[in-house]
Amino acid sequence: MAQTANPSLAQTYGNRSVPIALMLFCSLALFIVGIFRPFTEVTKLWIFENQVSVFQGLITLAKSNEWFLFCILFVFTVTFPFIKILSLITLWLKPGLTKQRTVQLYNFVSHLGKWSMLDVFVVAILVLLLKSGNLASIQLRDGCFIFFSSVMLTMIASTWIGAIARGNLDKA
Repeated sequence: MAQTANPSLAQTYGNRSVPIALMLFCSLALFIVGIFRPFTEVTKLWIFENQVSVFQGLITLAKSNEWFLFCILFVFTVTFPFIKILSLITLWLKPGLTKQRTVQLYNFVSHLGKWSMLDVFVVAILVLLLKSGNLASIQLRDGCFIFFSSVMLTMIASTWIGAIARGNLDKA
C-alpha cells in the first residue's frame, strides 16, 4: 500500500504559519551571526583584553592541536544546532512528506534537541571563570546573547511545530 504525500505543515497551518517560518529563519541568521561575534571578553591582569567568538575558539583549538576539544565544540555548538534548524525548516516548509517521514524527521529533531549546547556553554564559562581566578575577568559579549536568542527561537519553534505535527498526524 503506497503512502500518500501531504502538503507541508506550513500549508496545512495556513496564514498562521508565517510567525514560525520567521522564527526559523531568524534563528538561522542569529545562529550564524552568533558564531562569529565575540562571545566573551577576557581581561587578564587588568591590562590584556581578548575577545573570543565560537569561530575564533575553534581556530585557536585547531592551531593548538586540541582536536578532542575542537571536535566537541564543533559538533555540539556548530553542527548539531545547524542541522536542527535546517531539519525544522525542512519539516515546516517541505511539501510531499509522508506521515511516516514527518514523524521520523520530527523524532530526529527532538532527539537532536537533547544535545543542546546552551548548557555546555554555561558549564564552559563557569569552568573558565573558576580557572582564571582573580587574575582575569570575563564579560559576556553580544555573540553570547545572539547565540542564546537563536537557541531560544529554535526551541520555541520546535515545540510549536511538534504540537502542530502531532495534531496533524492525529487527524489522519
